[in-house]
Amino acid sequence: MKPSRPLYEREPELAAATQAVDALCGAQAVGGLLIFSGEAGIGKTALLAEIQTIAADRCTVWSARGGETVTSVPFHVVRQLLQPALDRFPPDEVRALFGSWYEIAAPALGLAEPSGPQPDPQGVRDGLDFVVARLASRLSHRPLLLIIDDAHWADGESLAWLASFTARLGELPVLVVQAHRPEELAARQKESGPGSAHPSQVRVALRALTPDATAELVRAALGEHADDPFCREVWAVTGGNPYEAVELVAKVQDRELAPLEESAGLLRELGASARGSGLVARLERLGTNANRFAWAAAVLGTDISQDLAATLAGMSSAEAADCTARLREARIVTGFDPLEFVHPLIASAVYRSIPPATRTAWAITRAGLGPAAASRHLLEVHPDDDQELVEQLREAAKQHLAVGAPEAARRCLERALQEPPRQRVKATLLYELGCATLLSSPATTVQHLRDALEMPGLDVDQRVDATYRLAAAHSHNNQLKEAASALAAEAARTAPGPGLMRLQAAHFLWEGMQAGEEDGPGRSGRLARNADHLQGRDNAERALLTLRAFDAMLRGENSQLIVDLCERALVDGHPARGLGWTDSEWGFELPTLVGITYAFTDQLDRAEQLFGEAVRAFEISGWSGAHLAFAHTLLGLVHRRRGRLAEAEGFLREGLRLADRVGSGLPVHWDAACLLIDTLVARGRVTEAREIADRYAFGAPYPSAMVLPDGPCVRGRLLLAEGRTKEAVVELEAAGQALEPRGRFNGVWAPWAGDLARALAEDDPARAAQLAATARVHAERFGTDTAIGEALRCVALFAAPEDATHLLAESVRHLEASPSAYEHALALVDYGIAIRSPRELARAHKLATACGAESLANRAHQARASIRSSE
Repeated sequence: MKPSRPLYEREPELAAATQAVDALCGAQAVGGLLIFSGEAGIGKTALLAEIQTIAADRCTVWSARGGETVTSVPFHVVRQLLQPALDRFPPDEVRALFGSWYEIAAPALGLAEPSGPQPDPQGVRDGLDFVVARLASRLSHRPLLLIIDDAHWADGESLAWLASFTARLGELPVLVVQAHRPEELAARQKESGPGSAHPSQVRVALRALTPDATAELVRAALGEHADDPFCREVWAVTGGNPYEAVELVAKVQDRELAPLEESAGLLRELGASARGSGLVARLERLGTNANRFAWAAAVLGTDISQDLAATLAGMSSAEAADCTARLREARIVTGFDPLEFVHPLIASAVYRSIPPATRTAWAITRAGLGPAAASRHLLEVHPDDDQELVEQLREAAKQHLAVGAPEAARRCLERALQEPPRQRVKATLLYELGCATLLSSPATTVQHLRDALEMPGLDVDQRVDATYRLAAAHSHNNQLKEAASALAAEAARTAPGPGLMRLQAAHFLWEGMQAGEEDGPGRSGRLARNADHLQGRDNAERALLTLRAFDAMLRGENSQLIVDLCERALVDGHPARGLGWTDSEWGFELPTLVGITYAFTDQLDRAEQLFGEAVRAFEISGWSGAHLAFAHTLLGLVHRRRGRLAEAEGFLREGLRLADRVGSGLPVHWDAACLLIDTLVARGRVTEAREIADRYAFGAPYPSAMVLPDGPCVRGRLLLAEGRTKEAVVELEAAGQALEPRGRFNGVWAPWAGDLARALAEDDPARAAQLAATARVHAERFGTDTAIGEALRCVALFAAPEDATHLLAESVRHLEASPSAYEHALALVDYGIAIRSPRELARAHKLATACGAESLANRAHQARASIRSSE
């Protein structure tokens, strides 16, 4: 599409665009992000049209435009971009294009009805990324140009997608050209947060026309006889704004004014009619029918169908055609079918002139748009105790949630509260609002759910679920004590039955997950009495068995008992229906705890199977935010326990990358950073471990929830590796003082005693030996080969040479039988050095190298060389 008027003083902008298109179409196909900003009417749309013309023969071009009346319609801009391209394919090919993302992303584009669990917004964005990449490759071999005009009016979901998509443009031959008003976009980003900057991002601010360029524009339209004072006044009235200058010149032509100095005094009055109330008055002068037709067009917003606008306005096709002609002649609309407003300023003025009641009634009853699409109008209706409006907003919220737009749902429910709803409905509405904001704003969720629970209106099942979600929100907000208190209070008022058991299980969960707890042994005892006799006949029993197994693992109870508890918590080795990774009633925490328990009881095959299922379940459901990040972290844990350190590092870095897309300071950040630091220390890459610790502020104060594995222990291990022994002693002693009173003696989860013994070996050998001996007792009670082998290796440090050799041999035997290859390599190195065996050290070197433990492999190699050179 060519611009409707020449472009004046836009040579630098066109040069930047041409350079970006050349880079996109060059041999390297370099994508990027080109952003034009400027005030309303400055010429952004005309500039984008010229760029589209420049690129048309070289690129595949998709375009979209935000609109003030559709900012609250989820994925509106994305639909404009993708639907024309998708319309080229029959339905079966469309489904094939989406692949496994169809159920997740297609509903957001209006191509399918939502099904399955509520999608994660990040998963929807990832699905859209996939579809764009597939479409770009299928439609042509030309690179892709995306043009987004009026991005300041793009809906929040489209803005979020654009932010994440443009952050990865280096991977795709795609150029995104965006235009917006800077102040309005900044106001939108205060609510949603700014997007990530692309390294190839270029920003260009459009300037107003100079007096000379304005004079050129005037004379091009009115003739060379337009004198300097007249042209100067056009510039003064319009401030060099191209749209206002063009409109003012058009009105001069309509009035047949001579473009001379004696007419200049009339320009200010003419200019006022192009904006705001002046424009509305001009529209009203066209007659009632034209005015109503313009209203109908403004309600529809974009892609305005003349027939649908006629239906809304209650007029015949002939009348609509006549109105269209008059509005076109008055330069209010352009095009035929679909129509569009000549400029967004006109669309905004017309929309704001519509009585709110008319706007809403048309949107719902005549346009047949449905509550979700009409919600943009519902949000602007003045509160008036309209219970039908409350129900329409609740239904719109459900539809928004079903396509992965929780922020849009939140806006609808918050507006419904202002109506206000009847008292019997208000509690349910607050409950729904709390569910909608759980992932995006835990603090807000807490307040909504508390309010819902404090008033009548929720039935028993809703109260249980609201309390369960309230506890989850507290946990996301680093308030585990409050989570446990809320569950205890609701359990006290709940009658025996499945609901009570759910609350009790959640209470045990959030009590036990606290990093600090007043009566850990007491809670563990109550949990054992409640769970040990259960057989796992229903999900409530399976939940209690899971929590009991996890708690027993932390306490270092007999590993065979623990594994038996895990088996009873599963059904044929898998989470039961309703307790799966994406089931919302119980949450993903329970299968996670089973897998972690397996990982620390040497049942790594079982753990890896469960965590692999988690990745697949989250990917299938489009949960590619914090959930998928945690699943990768859990797989990193399995590989770390196996001694596959390079693989562990890969999964853990991916977990952090996925978590970083969602936010900062999340629980998964702590877990992934903790495990990655531990893995890097094992590999001997201490400087990198320190960089991760500093980047993610890994250290005191720790979160209120425990970290996987024990955070202070891992930090103590890092300090030891850095040679900061005194600091390490302080950290490890604090860890022991926190864990021992709670009866948590699993030295694989929390190896503080062994590491503290090594740190004290020179300065306080007696205490060090006692620590090692006590750790051995706990390890033998626990009974896994990993725990016993590690404990024996530590005890050997403080034994006489002959005894040390025997202890190390036993350590090697246990660790060779364990799945823990890295710990096995450690024991082999110590044993080979103790018996001065090049053969054992060669085995150690080979195993350490296979594990990816470069530093340990070097130590084995050097020890072997030293022994050989001394022989």
